[in-house]
Amino acid sequence: MPESRVPRPRRYLVCEPTYFTVRYAINPWMHPDVPVDTGLALIQWRNLVRAYRDHGHTVETVPPVPGLPDMVFAANSALVLDGRVFGSLFHAPERRPESTAYAAWFKAAGHDVYRPESVCEGEGDLVPAGRYILAGTGFRTTPEAHREAQEFFGAPVIGLRLVDPYFYHLDTALCVLDPVDPSAPSAPGREANIAYYPDAFSPGSREVLARLFPDAVLATRQDALALGLNSVSDGRHVFLPPRATDLADRLARRGYVPVPVDLSEFLKAGGGIKCCTQEIRS
Repeated sequence: MPESRVPRPRRYLVCEPTYFTVRYAINPWMHPDVPVDTGLALIQWRNLVRAYRDHGHTVETVPPVPGLPDMVFAANSALVLDGRVFGSLFHAPERRPESTAYAAWFKAAGHDVYRPESVCEGEGDLVPAGRYILAGTGFRTTPEAHREAQEFFGAPVIGLRLVDPYFYHLDTALCVLDPVDPSAPSAPGREANIAYYPDAFSPGSREVLARLFPDAVLATRQDALALGLNSVSDGRHVFLPPRATDLADRLARRGYVPVPVDLSEFLKAGGGIKCCTQEIRS
């Protein structure tokens, strides 16, 4: 029998895709010659916001800025833990102004914002999982930023090397299924669980994940390429793309409830559900 899962209310920050398009190519998914249907993207994004609210979550919005088409990918803006905001410094010059726009929102909301000295792309590569912060590197965020995050939060940061350019951020190759719970026991693999695509990682990083999360849900390449791991979980409901069918079945067998949300238009920029969602953990 599958385990009983309990959802926890979450607070999400998003940005409307008013100016979303593909104007440049900074990952293998992006092709400026392929047209983007901004109207369809807006409909899909609103469906995601509605799904969050229908499941009891709070959703707040950052105003979009003209000329910043990737600002819709709110997850890259920061990592927020215990109300502390570790901001971003984007690898691509085209995206660097996004950091200022998001920092202004956080400051207006009453948060101090730490601006990293090294390249760091927020929750794209810094993923809280129980008592750890899992930290991706290889394409965007640098190991130096991992060290900055550990000093800032005082939490163990586990570096993981990504090796497949289609999975350029950690949140395209790995999803945390259970909420961060500081009161949970500290034995590895017990305080959180994850789903991930093993071949997105170096051999050593795969071994680390297998040791820390022996009960992890493993995804196929087909589901990973559907950005099935770029999903959001509240501990019970997992918001994921409808094309990630095998992953949905595996999650259901573990007691999670898949909630399909189609964000296929954002796939043209290499983004999905989690990319569009910044979690504010206060």
